Amino acid sequence: MKKALFYSICALFALPFAYLALLSLATQWFYPALLPDGLTFVHWTGLHAGFFSALAYSGMLALTIGILSTLAGFLSAQYIAWHPWRRWALVLAYLPYAFSPVIYAHCIKFFFLVSNLAGQVTGVMLAQFILCYPFAFLLFFRHFDANLRAMEDLSATLGASRTATFFRVLLPVSKDALRLCFAQTFLISWFDYGLSSVIGLGQVRTLTVLTYQYIGEANTYLAAVTACMVCFPPLLLLWLNQRFVFRSETLQSETA
Repeated sequence: MKKALFYSICALFALPFAYLALLSLATQWFYPALLPDGLTFVHWTGLHAGFFSALAYSGMLALTIGILSTLAGFLSAQYIAWHPWRRWALVLAYLPYAFSPVIYAHCIKFFFLVSNLAGQVTGVMLAQFILCYPFAFLLFFRHFDANLRAMEDLSATLGASRTATFFRVLLPVSKDALRLCFAQTFLISWFDYGLSSVIGLGQVRTLTVLTYQYIGEANTYLAAVTACMVCFPPLLLLWLNQRFVFRSETLQSETA
């Protein structure tokens, strides 16, 4: 009974991905047919240059935002976690999430238009950073607790410099949190549609923007192809994260 329930849950989660993959390979698939008329790779092999530029934009933005947001959030949380005004910093960090991304994008769109950043890759990058950096800060804020502060003080007491403490104490202890933050901010940028479409003014076409464009054009099969590419990095990050977590747990159990 437990195995049947487990496999049923796995099939339920895998069904949307299987549907997208099958739809991207379908020659024709109309309701109420349960399966497509045939399978072909023509939708994958016939991709135009716009798809690869969208893939490059999405990858470049997600990697840059993931790295910058993780570093900025880690460094700022280190210094603000014990600041007397840390509660006000928390309030400010939560403000960007009081709106939906589309409404938030329209709220800040004026400033990007005035500064001539709208419709530019740098403008979209800055807008995504404004959204992802508070998330990284909130994630690391609780990470710098009393135990980590005591480790910093102990390292300084033993004669280590601030640089040595940062690279030899804080970073090794925080590697799991850093990896988690990078994965989360990477995915926020990768899945972003509101900021990319509003601030990008349709000129910065990421994979999500291209997917919605194909849906608007009723081009179901190309939309499925781009949707498959949108879903691939999260699955890869999930697999890598599970491998790292399993390996670290194995090493901890062996050393114990």
